[in-house]
Amino acid sequence: MSINSVSVNLKQKVKNLFTYPGGVKVDSHKIHDDDTNIRFCNVPERLTLSLSQHIGSPAIPVVNIGDKVLKGQVIADQTGHISARIHAPTSGIIEAIGQYPIPHPSGLTTKCIVIKSDGNDEWLPHKGATNPESLSPYDIRTYVENAGVVGLGGATFPSAVKIDKSPGVRIHTLIINGAECEPYISCDEALMKQRAEEVVLGARLIQKALLAKKCIIALEDDIPIAYERLTEITRHYLDHKVDVVQIPELYPSGGEKQLIQILTGLEVPTKKIPAQIGVSVINVATAASVYRAVYQGEPLISRIITLTGGALKTSTNVEVLLGTPIEHLLHHAGLDEQRLSRLIMGGPMMGFNLPSAQLPTLKATNCILAATEDELAPLEAAMPCIRCGRCADHCPMSLLPQQMYWYSKNHDLKKIQDYNIFDCIECGCCSYVCPSNIPLVQYFRYGKAEVHKDRCQKEKSDKARNRHELREQRLEIIKKEKAEKRKHMAARKKEMAAKKAKEAAEKAADNNPDNSSLESKPENEEDPIKAAMKRVQAKKEAMKKQQ
Repeated sequence: MSINSVSVNLKQKVKNLFTYPGGVKVDSHKIHDDDTNIRFCNVPERLTLSLSQHIGSPAIPVVNIGDKVLKGQVIADQTGHISARIHAPTSGIIEAIGQYPIPHPSGLTTKCIVIKSDGNDEWLPHKGATNPESLSPYDIRTYVENAGVVGLGGATFPSAVKIDKSPGVRIHTLIINGAECEPYISCDEALMKQRAEEVVLGARLIQKALLAKKCIIALEDDIPIAYERLTEITRHYLDHKVDVVQIPELYPSGGEKQLIQILTGLEVPTKKIPAQIGVSVINVATAASVYRAVYQGEPLISRIITLTGGALKTSTNVEVLLGTPIEHLLHHAGLDEQRLSRLIMGGPMMGFNLPSAQLPTLKATNCILAATEDELAPLEAAMPCIRCGRCADHCPMSLLPQQMYWYSKNHDLKKIQDYNIFDCIECGCCSYVCPSNIPLVQYFRYGKAEVHKDRCQKEKSDKARNRHELREQRLEIIKKEKAEKRKHMAARKKEMAAKKAKEAAEKAADNNPDNSSLESKPENEEDPIKAAMKRVQAKKEAMKKQQ
C-alpha cells in the first residue's frame, strides 16, 4: 500500500466538535519538517535505568552486578498490580545497582541499574504473535505487560493495567491522543508522520482489549501530513471503526480531560477518572509501543525524543535508548554551551529545569529543551497579585487559581482542597497570563505536596494510634487471662489441699483400728474442767456462808 496513493482533503474538518473553558494560544516553535527518517542516536558507553520510571511500585532487580545481559532481556521485574518491567536497552554487563539522580523536580535519587555496553547491541531472541488479529483481550494485555509498556504521554501509568477492563466499567470510546499542544515538542508528530501504521494497528489492539465500540485518533490541525497518512492507513482497515479527527490548535487541548470534552462533549467529574464515564485516553506513542510488543515481541526499551532549542546546532526528533545520558544527546545535537541559558525536560509550559546534563532519559522523557536567554528569559521577580482574574478566565479546568494561590501561600490545606486543587492539571495557563509574574503552578505543586504530606502524617498517626489501642487491648486481655489463671490455680490448690487432708485422715483411720478414743464425746457429757471450776466456786460460796 502506498502512503501517497490516496488524495485526502486536508481542509475537511470533523463536525460536532465541542469546546472547553479557558486555554491560551501560544507560539508552537515546533519542527514541522518533511523528513521521513527518524534519526537514531548511537549507543552510549553506559545506560542508567531507573527502577521508578513509572507510576506505582518500583521494579525489583532480577540481575546481579557482573551479569551479562542481552538487548530486550528483563533486568527488573514488576512488583504488585501497578508496576512495570524494565528491560535492557542494549547488550552488555551489569556494572552497578544503586542510588543515582534522575530527572525529577524533586532532585532526589532513586535506585537504578547501570549497564556498560559491549558495543554489540545483541538482541535476546524474540518474536511477536503469530496472528495478532486473533488475540483475545487477555492475550493482548499479557503481551503489553511482558513488554513493560507504560503511558508515554507523560503519566507513565502501566498500560496493561489501563487497558484491563475493570468489572462494572464499560469503555465505549477509545481516544488515541496525538494532540501535542506543548510548545517545542514534536516527537508525536514525527511518529504519526513516519510510523502511522504502527499507531493505527496499536490503536486497534487497544480497542479490542477494551471492547470499545468507537476509536478516535485526535491530532491538532497544524500537522496536515500526519493527518493525511493516518487517514490513509485507517481507510485501508475498513473492518474497524477508527476515525482520525483534527482539533483546533489551542493549549492545552492535549490534556486528557480537555480532549475528552472536545471530542465527546462529556466532562470528567471532579475526583473521577475518564474510565468512569466510559472513555479511555491513550497516547499515540503508547499505541505504537503496543504494536511493537504484540506484532514484533519487542519490549519498551527506546522512545522518540525531541531535541530542540536555540542552544543546539540541530533541532531534531531522535529515537533514543532508555537510560541514555542527556549529555550524550546534547552532544549528538551539537550543543553550544555558551548560548545555553536553561536546560528543560519537557516543554516550557509543563516541563522542569534540569540541574545537570549528566542525568539519564526515562520512559517519560519526550523532549530536551536547550533554551537560550532570548527564547526563555530568566524568570522575573513576582509582584503582588492585582486580582485581575485572568488566571481564572484562562483556566481549562474552571478553577479559581487566585484563591488557590492565597490558600497555598498561607498553608490553609483545608481551603485549597475545598477549591479542588487536585483538579489542577498544572498546565501553566494561569502563570502564562499572569501580569504579576506569580509562579502559580509552583504554589499549586507545593500545596498538593503539603496536602499529601499531611495525609501521610495523619495515616501514620492513625496507624500508630491503632497499634497502641490494639496493644492496650492485648495487654488487658492478657491481664484478665492471668487473673483468671491465678484464680483457677488458687481454687485448684485449695481443692488439692482438702483432698490431701481427707486422704491423710482416711489413712490414719486405717492405721488405728481401735478408734474409740477418737470418738467424740456425747453431747450431754459435761466438760471436766468446767465441772472442776464449778466445784471450786461452790466451796468458796459455802465458806462465805459459814463466816
